Amino acid sequence: MDVAIIDYRMSNLYSVQAACKEVGISSVITSDSSEILDANIAILPGVGAFGEALSHLIKSKLDECIYSFVDSGKPFIGICLGLQLLFDSSKEFGNHKGLGLIKGTVKEFQLHSNHSIKYPVPQIGWNKITKNGASWEKSLLRNNHDNDFMYFIHSYYVEPEDDSIVISKTIYGDKEYCSAIQQDNIFATQFHPEKSGDVGLNIYKTIKKEYC
Repeated sequence: MDVAIIDYRMSNLYSVQAACKEVGISSVITSDSSEILDANIAILPGVGAFGEALSHLIKSKLDECIYSFVDSGKPFIGICLGLQLLFDSSKEFGNHKGLGLIKGTVKEFQLHSNHSIKYPVPQIGWNKITKNGASWEKSLLRNNHDNDFMYFIHSYYVEPEDDSIVISKTIYGDKEYCSAIQQDNIFATQFHPEKSGDVGLNIYKTIKKEYC
């Protein structure tokens, strides 16, 4: 199996699987650790609250599976909440410990206005991703372009301790935040590639070309 889409009961699973199918990637939606570990790539999607998601991962021992998969060196991909769960902690509805694979925290957007424009929370819709620091050539964004528009829906954003792992940033109102990271074999995005039309499918096409 090319891709294991990790099912922890809080994910946009079928949208991710549909994107895989569109570009010819074989995938399975699964909570079976052995099936996940046998796959060439694992994707951790996510929609919902951080604390509840972590609880599901721990109860099903999928947290242990994720650590093992990342240790294997095979590509691991996080999407939206799946990005946030990789971090040390989140302040969503209290203080919650994360998986700790990425050093940093998850913080909440603040409702504000800028030049008479109101920026509500959550951010829902299309926004640009811009290159930060290192080239995209060694990431799954290598076939994308600076200022591509991606689809976002989120109230919280990640703040990594190490800015060098941040490969794209996005501006919402007066806040510039991390929208994609690359750390060793971990690639993760705040935006939803599977909901981002052709530019999002470029990421899946890159996965297909490089790893499947």
